[in-house]
Amino acid sequence: MKNLNIMTEKIIQTLAAQQQTITFAESCTGGRIAAQFTAISGASAVLNGACVTYSNEIKHRWLGVSEEVLKEYGAVSEACVLQMLEGAVKMAHADVAIAVSGIAGPTGGTPDKPVGTVYIGILIHEEKKVYHCLFEGDREAVQQQSVRFAIEKLSEKLKI
Repeated sequence: MKNLNIMTEKIIQTLAAQQQTITFAESCTGGRIAAQFTAISGASAVLNGACVTYSNEIKHRWLGVSEEVLKEYGAVSEACVLQMLEGAVKMAHADVAIAVSGIAGPTGGTPDKPVGTVYIGILIHEEKKVYHCLFEGDREAVQQQSVRFAIEKLSEKLKI
């Protein structure tokens, strides 16, 4: 298993060398991805800002997630995460983004979307990919797995 701090540091170095910026739109991870990046010296070269959009209202107001998407698919959906990515990049004028929305638990799960359901989106230069994950464990475990998965996928996409 790759060291999360080393992966994050390599992402920061790669983006800095390419003079690119990154942003995050986080829901169930509550800012943990941003915290992972800001724990590394040099993050300010690539991270101008990020947002925690926990409520549907804030996803809509800050990121432009449509009320139709929230009503039809819910916040924990591919459609929502795609719009979160777009909104975050527009807001931060970033080249790269990660967006996360899910159900960390222990409450909030449904038969269709059980606890541990998380959608993680990566955007690099307008190319978007959303992953549908089902993580196991308690709230902290789901959040930690979400952060690791997002950083690993971004690392892969950047070919680091």
